[in-house]
Amino acid sequence: MTDQSRIRNFCIIAHIDHGKSTLADRLLERTGAISERDMRDQILDTMDLERERGITIKANSVTISYIAHDGHTYELNLIDTPGHVDFSYEVSRSLAACEGALLLVDAAQGIEAQTLANAYLAIESGLEIVPVMNKIDLPAAEPDRVAEEIVGVLGGSPDDVIRVSAKTGDGIDALLEAIVTLLPAPEGDPEAPMRALVFDSFYDTYRGVVCHVRVVDGDMETGESIRFMATGERAEVDEIGIHVPKEKAVKRLATGSVGYLITGIKEIDLIRVGDTITSAEKGAGADRPLAGYAEPKPMVYSGLFPTDGDDFERLREALEKLRLNDSSLVYQAETSRALGFGFRAGFLGLLHMEIVRERLEREYDLDLVATAPSVEYEVHTTDGDELHVRSPQDLPDRGKIASIREPYMKVMIVTPAEYVGTVMELLQSRRGMMGDMTYLTPERVELRYELPLGEIVFDFFDALKSRTRGYASLDYEPAAYRESDLVKVEILLNGQPVDAFSTIVHSDKAYFYGKAMVERLRELIPRQLFDVPVQAAVGSRVIARETIKAKRKDVIAKCYGGDITRKKKLLERQKEGKRRMKMLGSVEVPQEAFISALRIDE
Repeated sequence: MTDQSRIRNFCIIAHIDHGKSTLADRLLERTGAISERDMRDQILDTMDLERERGITIKANSVTISYIAHDGHTYELNLIDTPGHVDFSYEVSRSLAACEGALLLVDAAQGIEAQTLANAYLAIESGLEIVPVMNKIDLPAAEPDRVAEEIVGVLGGSPDDVIRVSAKTGDGIDALLEAIVTLLPAPEGDPEAPMRALVFDSFYDTYRGVVCHVRVVDGDMETGESIRFMATGERAEVDEIGIHVPKEKAVKRLATGSVGYLITGIKEIDLIRVGDTITSAEKGAGADRPLAGYAEPKPMVYSGLFPTDGDDFERLREALEKLRLNDSSLVYQAETSRALGFGFRAGFLGLLHMEIVRERLEREYDLDLVATAPSVEYEVHTTDGDELHVRSPQDLPDRGKIASIREPYMKVMIVTPAEYVGTVMELLQSRRGMMGDMTYLTPERVELRYELPLGEIVFDFFDALKSRTRGYASLDYEPAAYRESDLVKVEILLNGQPVDAFSTIVHSDKAYFYGKAMVERLRELIPRQLFDVPVQAAVGSRVIARETIKAKRKDVIAKCYGGDITRKKKLLERQKEGKRRMKMLGSVEVPQEAFISALRIDE
């Protein structure tokens, strides 16, 4: 068992696509943790989705052994973290299990918004930060300029920045030595009662709940009785082990070690991420839990409905299992007149929503419809009540609303100086309020604004990228709720509201949303035997309308001459039949039309 002073727990944090997973690959390869035959790109990204998109979604840990220049063998526990702003909760959990962090910066792109956000997170957590510059082999790399940028944020000297190429392997040996010499050893008390932090978990069909744990005090052994302090659940340790990167069972996890734990518990609700594990034996267990984490607050809400109503229970089970692996996901049952039974789920952002939906469809073989994303509003009624509205269906009638408040975000954008004008124009058009503007270098500018979350969740990121040719980066965090002039736009088919298409928007944009939606539905909904009006309405006022023309049968085709009154009689009879049909008939909207109309990327 490795001496506590020779354990180093660290994570790699960076902006998306700055080479975290590639650097993890090189560290594994250089230390011999994985053979050349088993080596592949993104070895720690185990999900198909991660490999297809080239992004890290879930933080993943691995234990590697490294023989340093001083001749001692060190146990390095590495956690590869996601880089996208939607998964910053994964980063905060990883930081709680570490003493140090490698802050990775692309030598060609320099410091980005998420780089700064992650650096601040690590500093707040009290971690030792080692600045690392990656991709120094690129022709476009500017290592001296980027080193100055890093020093401007972290302080110190440009010589302190370790320069590596995760692709070619240059500088990896110097980085391994820096990890051993610069990062502190874990500070737990080996003699104290055992306390371990659950920083992640997932569900295995055969083994039950598998926990990723960091032992803070004492040690954990196979066969001992343990207690989960938040739920009070008691269990026996069936198996403990480490990832190397494959799972390897061990007899004992010492103070400061990171590994996995299997107890055989199959009930998902009994184990929570952020919980503290201690000994269940009387007098041997700790009485004070570890700090854990602040619960993440969902930013975006969307309805998830199975296309087949019989899959509702399967969707419930899938969400329960997925929440174990992704504790930032929240959900509650919801019904829709148009879509049937489903769930209103809360997500940390649009990418998070997209990934959760894809994981549900792939891993649990479900076919889902997701409604348009919305945010949580505070509604003050004329009766003096305060409501938290997450769905347009829950919004009271306009006459009962005294005021509506919407969430604003503190937005940080890092962009090349040449695009400042077009970025500010975009922010102003989205009701942004300027905070300040800082030149990180003469070429790079940091803009700080306050922006309504409702303006961010649809296409803000895409608009920002297209205006800056992909060079700008975005990070945001909650600011406050502010009163706004918001209205609910309802879509009516044949005079009947369709709740799945309703949304809450600012009054200035109500007409544009309504017009776009009725035009789209006119193309998607099949023609009926009668004219179908498609209307967008705010309260009782119709703001946009399109008509789906009826299928027509030529009823006078058999009239070859004769009096005109014969033709008029047949046409009047047809007209009366269509009028009666329109009063009694209902418009059938095919599932494909719902899916196409609710697609966000359109």
